[in-house]
Amino acid sequence: MADKSPEIIALAGNPNVGKSTIFNALTGMKQHTGNWPGKTVLNAQGTCTFHEHCYTFVDIPGCYSLMAHSAEEEVARDFICFQEPDAVIVVCDATCLERNLNLVLQIIESGRPVLLCVNLLDEAARKKIRLDLPQLSSRLHIPVTGTTARSRKGLDELLGALEAMLFPPAAPDTETVATTPAKQSFPLVVYPEYVEEALSHLIPCVKRLYAAHGSETASLPSPRWLAARLLDANENLLSAIKAYLGFDPASEPEITGVLEEIHAVLRNRGISREQLHDDLAAAFVRTAERLCRGIVFYPEEGCDKTDRRLDRIFTSRLTGFPIMLLLLLGIFWITITGANYPSALLADLLFGLEDRLASLAAAAGIPGLLTDVLLHGIYRVIAWVVSVMLPPMAIFFPLFTLLEDFGYLPRVAFNLDRCFKKCSACGKQALTMCMGFGCNAAGVTGCRIIDSPRERLIAIITNNFVPCNGRFPTIISIITLFLIGGAGGFYGSFLGACILVGIIILGVFMTLLVSRLLSATLLKGVPSSFTLEMPPYRKPQILKVIIRSIVDRTIKVLGRAMVSAAPAGLIIWILANVHLDNQATLLTSLTGFLDPFARALGMDGCILTGFLLGLPANEIVVPIIIMTYMAGGSLIEIEGAQLLQLFTANGWTWITAVSTILFSLMHWPCATTCLTIKKETGSLKWTLLSFLIPTVCGILICFLFTTAARLLFS
Repeated sequence: MADKSPEIIALAGNPNVGKSTIFNALTGMKQHTGNWPGKTVLNAQGTCTFHEHCYTFVDIPGCYSLMAHSAEEEVARDFICFQEPDAVIVVCDATCLERNLNLVLQIIESGRPVLLCVNLLDEAARKKIRLDLPQLSSRLHIPVTGTTARSRKGLDELLGALEAMLFPPAAPDTETVATTPAKQSFPLVVYPEYVEEALSHLIPCVKRLYAAHGSETASLPSPRWLAARLLDANENLLSAIKAYLGFDPASEPEITGVLEEIHAVLRNRGISREQLHDDLAAAFVRTAERLCRGIVFYPEEGCDKTDRRLDRIFTSRLTGFPIMLLLLLGIFWITITGANYPSALLADLLFGLEDRLASLAAAAGIPGLLTDVLLHGIYRVIAWVVSVMLPPMAIFFPLFTLLEDFGYLPRVAFNLDRCFKKCSACGKQALTMCMGFGCNAAGVTGCRIIDSPRERLIAIITNNFVPCNGRFPTIISIITLFLIGGAGGFYGSFLGACILVGIIILGVFMTLLVSRLLSATLLKGVPSSFTLEMPPYRKPQILKVIIRSIVDRTIKVLGRAMVSAAPAGLIIWILANVHLDNQATLLTSLTGFLDPFARALGMDGCILTGFLLGLPANEIVVPIIIMTYMAGGSLIEIEGAQLLQLFTANGWTWITAVSTILFSLMHWPCATTCLTIKKETGSLKWTLLSFLIPTVCGILICFLFTTAARLLFS
């Protein structure tokens, strides 16, 4: 068995059915990720061994249908239909099995070997839903198993059923409902009579076509599936079929002639292309409904009372938005108060290590210039970014992921859908906007979930209007110094969190406003409809959430920030230590040049220089400002009363503070986000616009605020 290549198993299913949970449980740490060829859609592959058989599981993107409407659904469809997996495990939600069977039936019709995994049996039991899985297996003529993947129940039975399907002679003697039934000799999905009549003419043509091109029938989609797709004439799918087969079946003379005759007959009978498309889709829905009769038993009093009660609270027009604001307030208050102490400890550790390294370098005879560049330049900037960025991220991301695991975030998208629809944008943008609170680059990547290219671009361009984790330290420091006053303790932190939420609301307002302006100008269009899966409320798995959020989000974001911070440290050291003929440093000359423009915006040249040099990592904006004021050669850390005294001595007022906060909220994306935008859009034009639009908005708002404040309060 060691020399045999592993079986390729596709894991398919609707979103939120636990597909990735099953994938992680089966493959453990034997996983790797990458991009699908030609797509900016992540794939995940992992290996698993069971009874000496090796399997490679591919966790394909969640989809509702093989009729793709987005890059993710195209990837799922193409892998199932055209990458020739040895088997497809379709994961379904036990609490809404009938709806999930639509995808199962489509994959069965395509001719791929299918194993149905009915997951979330624990939630079905909690809702008093009973399922007859042996009877379902008999009706579908495929193996069916039940699992509760979160607690790893049923996974051995799933692997046993897979082994029995792929290796019948070596099937283990296990007690499972997933024995392989005899294959049916008739189609599961029966279309309306006029469609079946048309297929009876097309299917023989497809069979002859396969034979004429010498193709291996076993590796091709079933003739019935291909005939139905030719009849439906979905251009996107037909292009994929053409690329897979190496020829265009719709252009073959025999098939073209039969299709023309069929469509002529349909026109004479008053059947439009739209009706044909709807009838083809409706056949799967009716079949799923028929198959579930006598299979799924719901309690008479209703099975989702708790979920409905919670939805009435979380998605109500009256209470939905206040609850969102309170949750946001709570998350930021916990993040602000919880990050201070570990951030200070981390800073002491890293900066203390810098001193020890400098002593060792001096003892080793390393030139002082090299030590300054490497330690007091590059290392100090990296240490600053890590100490300031890591603690709040390690708190914010798990809290955010807990809301996701609980099932609340789709309700946020539902609540904000009305707002984005009025802006001719997509409600899914609410989710990508929320991702931006942790990292704008992650928010830009998350825009892949938006199907419409126009709406995806709107979401990408406007994602920078919500402050990321890197901008929070600047905003929070200024709020603490200038807007809270002498308030301390719980009241001070709570007041700071309230002001921060107000600033975030302004960012959300700007997101909606700019989305509306883009929809009316550069990216005109009508908002598209979309399917938003409302998962059931679940008890969050706290330990797994913490591990997943730290590994998948915190460490990755921190790694990108450190990569950007290293060259920034070198540039900052050069600017602060290289002198011109008049003995002024490059940094001093730069701040002097920017000062007149910056003062028109309510700031000064040092502040604007801090934002410019903070392009690689927003966390270093305040340290650069401090270094510039103190004419230092490297980043300097001061805080509290000393920092307030330094700022006021350099002319800061409440107008300066508010202007700096506004510009921190609205200015260019960081270098990591810009690179991500270029990767996602593949366009310098949209990357440049994503850079300029928030910057222009920040300049205009700061100028208007400063002008009005000076007129009113001078």
